[in-house]
Formats: sequence, structure tokens, C-alpha cells
Amino acid sequence: MKRIAQLSPSKSSRPSRREFLQRGGRLAGASVLVSMAVPSVHAAEDNTIRLALIGSGNRGSGAVGNAMSVEGGPVKLVAMADLFDNRLTASLKALSKQFGDRIDVPPERQFVGFDAYRKAVDCLRPGDIAILTTYSGFRPTHLEYAVQKGVHVFMEKSIAPDPGGIRRVLKAGEAAKAKNLKVATGLMCRHSASRQELIRRIRDGALGQVQLVRAYRMEYRAPLRPRQQGDHELYWQIRNPERLLWVAGGYFHDRTIHLVDEMCWLKDSWPVAAHGVGGRSLDAASDLSQDLHSYSIEYTFADGTKGMVVGRYLAECYPEFATFVHGTKCAAQFSGSIHAPTVRIHQDQRIARDTIAWEPPKEQVSPYQEEWRVLLDAIRSDRPHNEVERSAYSDLATIMGRAAVHSGKIVTWDEALASDFRFCPDIDRLTSDSSAPAKADAAGCYPIPVPGQWSEI
Repeated sequence: MKRIAQLSPSKSSRPSRREFLQRGGRLAGASVLVSMAVPSVHAAEDNTIRLALIGSGNRGSGAVGNAMSVEGGPVKLVAMADLFDNRLTASLKALSKQFGDRIDVPPERQFVGFDAYRKAVDCLRPGDIAILTTYSGFRPTHLEYAVQKGVHVFMEKSIAPDPGGIRRVLKAGEAAKAKNLKVATGLMCRHSASRQELIRRIRDGALGQVQLVRAYRMEYRAPLRPRQQGDHELYWQIRNPERLLWVAGGYFHDRTIHLVDEMCWLKDSWPVAAHGVGGRSLDAASDLSQDLHSYSIEYTFADGTKGMVVGRYLAECYPEFATFVHGTKCAAQFSGSIHAPTVRIHQDQRIARDTIAWEPPKEQVSPYQEEWRVLLDAIRSDRPHNEVERSAYSDLATIMGRAAVHSGKIVTWDEALASDFRFCPDIDRLTSDSSAPAKADAAGCYPIPVPGQWSEI
């Protein structure tokens, strides 16, 4: 949690949520369920928006920092929930050091366990915000409860790990809309001024007709090592969320949703089909996870144009983290490393420094900050704001591509949208006494998708 201590509330030096993640260790929270009487937060006659943080890891703590740094009215953190006490304690200490009395979370509003999210949300009043930043396997459950209780929501990506979870999120999003609740999601690139300007230029014909979008996230990902003797199996699986499909959909899914969202934004539509290939390295036995080590997916859109999304997670390989778009007139770069707003139109199809024809001025506001400004302003001004459907569909497109690689089949949008497949159908009922959903073999390896044999749609 060193990263939070480096925050500055001044406008000129506000870090992004991504910078929060880079500066500290991995403190990811996962929280889950129950109903009990809990202390309520009594609102004074002011316009303070109160926050409850459900999942106090890097993403959640970073989201609180972003919310605190937005001007326009007072914001206060009043409750926290996590499955792991050490994560909650570390996050609370760092946030309190940075934001002082704006962090008002006494022991009676600190909740730990599978029942924690309900208790934290129950501390809020109408008009407040539940920050849902646990792993995506738990996102549908938490969103449903927050909407039921009538509070606004900020929820991180990814949205859900499987089609069944996406269906639940979509339904909760509609319920939120009917209640006039505001819901923001963590696909912050949609709030990037540079990308928004390039989108406007593309829609005005600057690139001609878009023919191809190609996106890459190729970086090293550490393997999953054996569980240590004495580790609680269920908790250990939750602590390794990007390695096991039921917790967060796997590394490709959790890390690539931004790129797929950019692809769909550039095309202004959803893909109608996906197919792809993937594989594991020769020393795959050293990685006990369910992840493949490479993914290459071809998406097809209704007009026949294509989107290519590539992920590779091996050491000593060429790295790339960027999104490009090619039109009939010329090409453009849409995104850069670690979601940097590297936005440029080029003279032709070549992506090079000496072919840049246009680039926007440097962004003055981080997209991480801007998404919170928009949410808080929508609440204070009572304007409609609901990002659920768009974000859930981008996530479903990511799931669709992953499923195509894992199964070795072409997966259509209609098939993905109609599917109710869930990696962990009983996730709402997990307790500390539950068996871990993923079952390892005698060597400690978890089931690996085998094309032709695997199904997740």
C-alpha cells in the first residue's frame, strides 16, 4: 500500500488508479455475503456523499483516492469490507494517512468475511455509493444487493467471469435504471479526452471506413506456484484470482477487457462472431493455473470487418500493449502502454513517428479521475448515468473470444448472449467452510482448457 501514501490531493499531481496499482504491492480484496443488523451512518444536513468500499485491494483503494480527489462537493469513506482482514487493515491505514478525517471507518464499520459486503452497503443511505472492487466472480452478487438497497454504484472491471454472471449484471443494471440509480464502471478509457476526440474524427471520416482494429497485450505473467501446506484452499484460490477461471475469468479476460472495449467503441458495434487459437508453453507443468499462455482472436463484425486481439504472457518475448485502427484512408493509434492516451492519426497505413499527421494535446485530466467526476456530478445533478449495458457487453465480447480459443470453435454473439453458463453456480452461497470450486489433480494442476473438449458457453 505504499502507493497511496504518495498521493497528493492537489489537482496538478493527482495520480491515476493505474499509478496506484503500479506503486504498491498487490492488495486485492474479495468479499461476499449475509444480513445482520449493523451500525448505520447518520447523515448530517449536508451534501456529503458517503462511500462504502467492498474489496480493499489496489483497485478499490485507488478508486477511493480518485473519488476523494474530485472537486465539486464533499466525499467521505464510511465503511469497508473485505474477505481478508490484513488487506482491509493495510488499506485503511494508508487511506487514513493520505486523506485524514475524510476516512471515517471506525472498527464497527469494518467488516471481514463472506458476509461483509451486505454489512458495508447497509451503512449507506440513499444517494451514497457502494464501490464494488472485489474479483469479478462476486460482482453480480454485490451489484444486485447494492441496487436492491437503493444506492449508487461504482464497480470495477471486469464485470463478470462468465455469461451467466453477465446476464445477472444486465438485469441488475436495468433495475438500477428503473430506480434512477447511477452506475459507473471501471472502463476508464471511455472517459479519455484524447480518445474521445479521435472517435469524433473517425466518425467524421478522417480514416475513411474502418476496416481493421488490432489490439495487443503481450507481457510476462508469473506462473501459479503450488499451494503451501496449511493454506486454506478456498481462500488461496481467491488470492490467485487471475489464475482460476471462476474467481475472475483468467488473466486474459481480466486484463484484456479494456482492449476489447476499445475495439467495440471504435467499431461502434458488437462483434457477431469470434474464433481463435491459443496455447501453453512447453514448461506448462511449472504453471498450475487454468490460463493459456497465448491467445489470438479474430472478431467479425456485422459489416464483415475484423478485429484482432492478441495476448501473450511469456518471458523473453516481444512486448506490446497498444490498440491500432486502420481505415480505407489511413491508420491511427488509439491507445498505448498501460492504457496511456497515445492517440495519433498517421498519414497512411504505417505506424511510425515520422508518419504522424495529427495528435491531440496532452490530457489535463486523468480518465480515472474523469470517470469519478462524471459519476459524482450525475448524482449531485440527478442526471441519468448508467454504464452497465455497454460495459457488460464489452465484457461479454471478451468472454466470447476467450471461449472461442478454449473450445476451438466459432462462438457467435447470439450464443454468448443466450448462454447462462457459470463457472461457479453456487458462488452466492460460499462460506469459509465451502469446498473450493476449482479441483486440482494429483500434481496440483487445475483443469486446463483443451480445444475440442472444453465448453464455457
